[in-house]
Amino acid sequence: MEERQDDLLRLCEGLARRIREAVRPHLGRASSRGITGHGSSGDSTFSIDEVAEVMLEECMGGNPGIAYYSEDRGLVGGPQARVLLIVDPIDGTRPAAAGLEACCVSVAAAHYHPERLPRPRMKDVFLGYILEIKGEGAFWAVRGKGAHWSEGGVEREIRVVPHREISTLFWTIGFRGRPAFPTVLVLGELIDMSSVDGGLFDLGSATYCITRLITGQLHAYVDVGDRMRRDFPAVEEEFRRVGHGHVLNNCSYDLAAANLIAREAGLQVTDAYGRPDDDYPLTGGGTANQLSCIVSVDPLLQEGILDLVERGMERLGRHYSGSGGTASEYRRESL
Repeated sequence: MEERQDDLLRLCEGLARRIREAVRPHLGRASSRGITGHGSSGDSTFSIDEVAEVMLEECMGGNPGIAYYSEDRGLVGGPQARVLLIVDPIDGTRPAAAGLEACCVSVAAAHYHPERLPRPRMKDVFLGYILEIKGEGAFWAVRGKGAHWSEGGVEREIRVVPHREISTLFWTIGFRGRPAFPTVLVLGELIDMSSVDGGLFDLGSATYCITRLITGQLHAYVDVGDRMRRDFPAVEEEFRRVGHGHVLNNCSYDLAAANLIAREAGLQVTDAYGRPDDDYPLTGGGTANQLSCIVSVDPLLQEGILDLVERGMERLGRHYSGSGGTASEYRRESL
């Protein structure tokens, strides 16, 4: 089993590097910003995405034992597959199109059996590999064996430094496709408390953001979009207005590798309800496999952020009182 995991890790690394090689020449080019279609989530597919997806198809052809899933291609693979690769060829398409650093290739491996396990979930992910596209950072983990981080091929020591003070929090947010007013209504208190002595950043890639906690650059990543939609159906209209008819939140394929690596690095990882993300489905379009996500460097910081999110959800409930109640009344006990 260990030998098989090593082989898969090498395959994931090789896949990520080939995608990076294909994408790098297109970083920051005006031609990379053209819209060529829409993925399964409804998000826009840029020209640079298509470059990455074509390379993914080329790399994965002719391997019947491994299926793969990506946003633009969906599920590809036959009945012989026993491993499913969850691939986001460019997590951070907009930064990539702009030539910024916040873009990565994300590859996760999950247990899979088309007949007995047709809908694998986040808990089935056992390996994750992330490669920066513009930079030289790489992050990887096998479940139960810890996380690793290297720069330019030289492995670095992961040291998660506890941080508990909200006022000096350096954090980042999931904001693309989320309606601005309800999002700030929920997170406004956290934004204001950390605005002067800390800092809020919107970097455009959940994967890149979460890996910045491993490098020590940031303390937390906060995305409450899916919880807002689940708790208050009236807010969904705002999501669809911003998303050109679609609800755009993080999906499991955006976070499959990052969340495993974060856990193995010793970070705190939950959804915006404070629950593990284990039961969220890995594949599928629409809202079925969307999820909220809060990652931080310290258990007490995680608790403090969740408390502020809870207060924010109460504010959202009061504003959207026509939807039938407060956030606590809508709180979901299970998926």
